[in-house]
Formats: sequence, structure tokens, C-alpha cells
Amino acid sequence: MPRYETLIKGGELIDPGSGMIGRYDVAISAGKGARVAAAIDAAEAARVIDAAGQIVTPGLVDLHTHIYWGATFWGIEADPVAARTGVTTWLDVGSAGAYSFPGFREYICKPSRSRIFCLLNLSSIGLIAPTWEFSNLDYCNVDLAQQIIEANRDLILGIKARIDNNTTRGSGIRPLELARELADRVELPLMVHIGNGPPTLHEVAALLRPGDMLTHCFTGGTHRITGSTGKVDPAIRELQQRGLILDIGHGTGSFSYDVTEAALADGVVPDVISSDIHQMSVQGPMYDLPTTLSKFLNLGMALPDVIDRATRRPALAMRRPDLGSLAVDSVADLALFRIETGDYLFYDVSMAARPGTQRLVNPLTMIGGGGLPPRPEGPLPRGAVRPPHQQ
Repeated sequence: MPRYETLIKGGELIDPGSGMIGRYDVAISAGKGARVAAAIDAAEAARVIDAAGQIVTPGLVDLHTHIYWGATFWGIEADPVAARTGVTTWLDVGSAGAYSFPGFREYICKPSRSRIFCLLNLSSIGLIAPTWEFSNLDYCNVDLAQQIIEANRDLILGIKARIDNNTTRGSGIRPLELARELADRVELPLMVHIGNGPPTLHEVAALLRPGDMLTHCFTGGTHRITGSTGKVDPAIRELQQRGLILDIGHGTGSFSYDVTEAALADGVVPDVISSDIHQMSVQGPMYDLPTTLSKFLNLGMALPDVIDRATRRPALAMRRPDLGSLAVDSVADLALFRIETGDYLFYDVSMAARPGTQRLVNPLTMIGGGGLPPRPEGPLPRGAVRPPHQQ
């Protein structure tokens, strides 16, 4: 009788979580990693997957997604995208608020094969509409949000607040002050979305703590972290050094090549590379997490560093060190990638182009040791149309 259910053989393993990088075979049994070794006999496995010439990574952990399909403006379906991207763990950030969370749990999390967690939106209505959720402070019910979190800590891993001129619409910094209060009460991290003020970047920064997440960290809006000299704002640099997590959150409005290149040149590297995948960004120029990772690969980041920022580091930011690694006895969430070479153009959200010669392509995604088969993606809702400058 075979010792292992599945053997991934002949690939180049990149697993920053376990510290194993190089030519290794990966054996799987009972949905978990059973053995990682330089050479495992194929006769020991019931099924062998030939990974020669491919990269083997833990399943990707996307720290910024919107997957509340059918109930919110932004949501996509996770599983169809997971099957073609290698993303096995999705953190939905703020799609659900206190009023809409029960539906998220019942109709999104339960039937999904992907691993789904979320950050609860301080606004009790969540992201039903494109924006404006903080324009009415009556929706900022801290007590109700705390009740929902205490009853659902298995899925709710933190708090989300979008703080920009559209979302707040005159309520200023008050929603973030309330989000800070909620995060402190429940002792969970806070993710803050930035873009264009008011409030100002410094008003936002004053309410951030170690372990919090600043998403859209390389936005080109008025919250941009690089000034006219190209240097990173000292307050943001200091916060990152103290433990603030800088998260990309590409999306359709939040990734600027100018800011990214200036920050990298100034020695500030993002802690996490996430997609901000939603009904508009999936149409481009973000497309998916492998495309986003490819942009950083072509900016000169080493492949292990890129993979680290989409596996181990986001798992730690979620306080789930059990994910994002293929160490023995970890869940067997796994992705295969090819690096395709050619002449490519990659774009930021303003359609500024940068050439590249490499892109990551995902031919196989496995969750709990089982393959995730392709299936059609859900239709886009009305109104999910890319801005004219991106068409």
C-alpha cells in the first residue's frame, strides 16, 4: 500500500515559512504535508504530479480581497479564481459589516473550498454600495460590531476601515477613531485603506499601531507616502519599523509605479503584496495576484522575497502561522507556477506602463491535498465597469 496519497516531484520549492528553498519533493497524506525531501521514491505515492521545470509554493494567501459575491458591489467568487491563480486563503477585508456578516458566513464561507476569513467593517452596512459607508456615523455601531466579532472569532480576524474623501464624506477622522476603539476592545489588528484625503495621511498615521495594516500603501493619491523629493514620509517609515504592515492592495485605484519605485529606491519594501481583487480590478490592470506578484518580480525583487510576501508574511499578519507554509503537518495547500519569459508590459492603475520579461502562471492549485478544478466565474454586476482611462 502506498505510503503517501500524492507526491509533487521534481519541482523547485519556495517555502519561506519553513525556510526550505531548492529542489525538493513534497509528499501529502490526509490533507497535510507528510514529508519534504530532496528525493522521494515515486513508488511510495498513489499519485505522482510531475513538477519538473515548475515552482512549488504554499498556496498563496491574499491579504486584501472582496469575495462577498451577490450581496456587495465589489464581490467576486473565490473558488473559480483560486483555481487559476494559486490563491488558497482569502482575507475579505470589510465587505461584511455587522448586519451583513451572517450572510457572508452562511453563503460565502460555508460552501467554499477555499479558506476564507475576513476583517469586519466597522460600518454595519459594509460594502453593499461602492463607497460612502462612513458618511453616516449612525452606521458606526461599535457595540454591535463587538458582539458579532465575539461570536465569530473563528472567521473574523480584524477590523477594516476605508478612510478617504469618498468613504467618509465629511465625517472626517471620527470613523477611524471608532475603528481604533473597536480594535482595541477586541484585541485584533486594524486595516486602514488610504487614497485621497481628507483626512490627511498624518491624521490616519496617528491612529495606527504595531500589527495594524496600512493597505494601498503605494497609492498615488494625496495619501501617497513619498513626497516631492521621492523620500518616504518619516512617520510611515518609523511606523513600519515598529511593526506596521505595509500592504500593496493593488485594486483599480491604489497602485502607482512612481510611488513604488521611489519607495523601493528609498529602502522601503512592502511587507505584503496583495491584490485587492474585486469586480473591477479583475478586469485589469490588476487582473489577479500572480500578475501583481509579477510586477514586483520585474521591478527587481527576488522571487523568494515575492513569494514570502504572498504566503508567510500575510499569514502572520492574519495571526494564522498555521497557513502559508508546506512544513510537515501543515495543511496541504499548494500551488504550482511556471515562469514564462517574453516581452510584456505591466500597468499601474493610471495605466503607466513598465516593461517586463517574466510572468508567473499558475497551472495547478491544491487545497487540503485535493486539486481545485476550473469552473466558470460569476457574471459581473451592473456598474462594475473599469474607469475610462483603464479601457
